[in-house]
Amino acid sequence: MTFRKRTRIFNIMIAVFVGLSAIMFILPTVLTIANSFMTSNEISANYGAMIGNMTDSKKVFISENVNLKFIPDKATLSQYKNVLFKNPEYLFKFWNSIILTVPITVFQLAVAILTSYGFSRYNNKFKNLIFFAYIILMLMPYQVTLVPNYLVAKNFNLLDTRWSIILPGIFSPFSVFLLTKVMRRIPISYVEAAKLDGANEWQIMTQIYLPMCKSAVISVGMLVFIDYWNMVEQPMILITDPDAVSALHPLSVFLSQINSGDIGLAFAVGTVYMIPTILMFLYGEDYLVEGITAGGIKG
Repeated sequence: MTFRKRTRIFNIMIAVFVGLSAIMFILPTVLTIANSFMTSNEISANYGAMIGNMTDSKKVFISENVNLKFIPDKATLSQYKNVLFKNPEYLFKFWNSIILTVPITVFQLAVAILTSYGFSRYNNKFKNLIFFAYIILMLMPYQVTLVPNYLVAKNFNLLDTRWSIILPGIFSPFSVFLLTKVMRRIPISYVEAAKLDGANEWQIMTQIYLPMCKSAVISVGMLVFIDYWNMVEQPMILITDPDAVSALHPLSVFLSQINSGDIGLAFAVGTVYMIPTILMFLYGEDYLVEGITAGGIKG
């Protein structure tokens, strides 16, 4: 067998493996969307055993198999009518997610752009030490920093408020690390030419750095949004008062409660919950790929 033929067979095997992995990865999403258009009777017929096992106070192992269906017998919008019109608390939790996630994303990017510009433009003896501290904080899982965040929020009387989640999110080191790496790749000759033309620091940042880092900024914004859109630990630990829970918890936490009840609503709510991230990915896919693979810099 020639080397070219072995390489071709190997490439085919890799392609098949990647294709099967992609199918397995996307199947839960397709199943959720497809089942959201089923009637309540069809969902009960397909998932009755699972629903009974989840809702019974005493767990019973049922041998009956759950019937996973990807094509509904009769498509209906009844589950979406329940979510959008008959049960407004789901939409209320959805807007809670937006109110928490959008400010974190916007202001974290603003802080990251200013901080990254400072790290990439100025040199002093403390810069590398501070940047190293950012890296250490970024490498720590959120569960490690959750206790300090809880203590700080408690001392400032921020527990059971949105600020206990928003403020730590704004100053997360993740965006600073990525944007600093990108901005450091911008040739200094561009800056020197701008200074010869009389540009000040604000003009250098807004007219040179930001346009050249556009893809990186958008891709970082997408990653931050998706990360905080799916947050669970923060609201569960920092918002515990019963009144605050009902008023402030996002839909990401509330989904587990829906799953333990009407699974038909869970499919519909899960589909609605996926819409912002799916639309964001479809709109910003090129920026995301370019920002990650090429460093976000255009020559």
